[in-house]
Amino acid sequence: MDGNQTPRMRINAEREGDVLVLTLDYPARRNALAVPLRTELEAALEKAQSDGTRCIVLTGAEGIFSAGGDISGMNVETALEGRERMRRTHRLVRLMARGNVPIIAAVEGWAAGAGCSLALLCDHVVAAEDAKFVLGFHKIGLMADLALPMTLPARIGLGRARDMMLFHTQYTGAQALNIGLVDAVAPKGQALSAAMEKARALAAEAPLPIAYMKQWFSDEMEAALAKESDWQAALFATSDHKEGREAFLGKRKPVFAGR
Repeated sequence: MDGNQTPRMRINAEREGDVLVLTLDYPARRNALAVPLRTELEAALEKAQSDGTRCIVLTGAEGIFSAGGDISGMNVETALEGRERMRRTHRLVRLMARGNVPIIAAVEGWAAGAGCSLALLCDHVVAAEDAKFVLGFHKIGLMADLALPMTLPARIGLGRARDMMLFHTQYTGAQALNIGLVDAVAPKGQALSAAMEKARALAAEAPLPIAYMKQWFSDEMEAALAKESDWQAALFATSDHKEGREAFLGKRKPVFAGR
């Protein structure tokens, strides 16, 4: 890419019958969830609620699901700015968790940090055997978000969830299947094909019971999102987050002071 060109950042949408495939396509940052990308994903998901889509498959371009948040774009200086960022983010979270259309994640490569959060907001997760799931929020002075403090323990139990959050324990797709972090595995490069097979089957089912099921399973989410909004907004304004962000971009080890 020429130094004067804007990096490609978009959501690719392709339809196969009643199934809509949405692909995160931001290769310059390994499909990191930059704010414009989240906004475009939200718009695509909103449109799918009323255009006849019966199932959505969410994946990432160029063999990577998502490397997490786009740290280069985390220019949040105050708690108020942090709350506004979380308010916008939670529109996407609610749409994925409480929308009417089921979503299947097809994970190749990294599902790191917020990328892991995004995958677990889906109703079913298919991962390549060598996919990599890892968290690292504390390394930049933040807590896990996009409802991960709720969705992760629900899948793997509180003990393993704490271990992933505190010590950044990494799981491959095959290991993730053994602990319930994902629902199915496929050979490398075949996660999307496997997810599409599941999506075609789901698209043939009655849509209304599925929509009600999604509502039932996400009923307790609002209280969790309220805490997340308050606490993450406060963390965005800390010196430790600024240090973590600068250390990451400068490729050095952060030195945290607890403030």
